[in-house]
Amino acid sequence: MTAMELVLIDRDGVLNEDRPDAVKTPDEFKMIPRAAEAVARLNAARINVALATNQSIIGRGIIEQAMLERIHAKLHGELARAGARLDAIFVAPDAPTGASDRRKPGPGMLREALSRFGAAPADTPMIGDGLPDLKAAAVAGCRRVLVRTGKGAATQAAGLPAELLPVAVYEDLWGAVDALLSAPARIGA
Repeated sequence: MTAMELVLIDRDGVLNEDRPDAVKTPDEFKMIPRAAEAVARLNAARINVALATNQSIIGRGIIEQAMLERIHAKLHGELARAGARLDAIFVAPDAPTGASDRRKPGPGMLREALSRFGAAPADTPMIGDGLPDLKAAAVAGCRRVLVRTGKGAATQAAGLPAELLPVAVYEDLWGAVDALLSAPARIGA
């Protein structure tokens, strides 16, 4: 059995399609193919799955907290249809101009999740599609995993900063989870 007890994942571009104007309503929330099934595979392996997502659209006054809860209700429904669930959701609603250390690239949300689940950072991968995800993971001491969905392909093409390496790169969440479950000690190590 692996020492991995927790997998941290970003939302937009990893679980659901990223939008240049942000996901503002449940109707705009569209799952990435096989993402829910990937979460179900982690659940079946008895690995906790926590979402760590920046949602500056709240801090910028574009949507209210209640709308984010409606969007996340749709997310929970989409996951449930695939037999999947999230064990926790951590949200940084800060606008970029007034960001706390909870907002990625700050490590705050990741550290909260690690503490809540009693997980060791070195055994915990953070799966994201952008540099803020990878930077937060590096500062928190987590393994870094980049998916090429969302902003991931562009992030990879722009070059990954040496201080963030090693970074494991996969086509999507399904591919990352496939690698995690087949070789948990090596991914993003």
